Amino acid sequence: GIGYGGSCFPKDVKALIRTAAEQGYPMRVLQAVEEVNERQKSVLFDKVVAHFNGELAGKTFAVWGLSFKPKTDDMREAPSLVIIERLLEAGARVKAYDPVAMAEARHSLGDRVEYGKDEYEVLIEADALLLVTEWPEFRSPNFSVVGKLMREKAVFDGRNIYDGAELAKKGFAYYGIGVKQHTNQEKAVV
Repeated sequence: GIGYGGSCFPKDVKALIRTAAEQGYPMRVLQAVEEVNERQKSVLFDKVVAHFNGELAGKTFAVWGLSFKPKTDDMREAPSLVIIERLLEAGARVKAYDPVAMAEARHSLGDRVEYGKDEYEVLIEADALLLVTEWPEFRSPNFSVVGKLMREKAVFDGRNIYDGAELAKKGFAYYGIGVKQHTNQEKAVV
């Protein structure tokens, strides 16, 4: 996946590393866990950059899921924050939806992001969909509707909840994490 977040686990890992170091014992495994987690938060963004050949300025990205996990509004250390910041820095437009964390997102991200009333609204004229948090309501979208709303049919699945081969049959370019990518050479423009 694209990494973990939240208030407890990241803090606990850091505390264990620090406590062990104070006792003269380097926690190399936990240090590696922390480093990999930070890198994983950029993996999805890197796939987006590759798909669009580095040309993100002026593109519109729909982001589904803002909290660090489903069923919470907690966005502390959420992968969505890293991904959205990088998209904005690249000159992209970001439209986001989360079933619970919209108020927290507005507090964290302000008006630099557009917020939708539902998951379909943020897809209108989007160049790509980035699934960041695996909320139950995102598991079975109507991909016929999704494809009609989007400018380009590209899905970046940060939680591997979709079947890439099935999406490819529907004309989508599909990018997951650690799974086979299904890229349409023609980029499946709608």
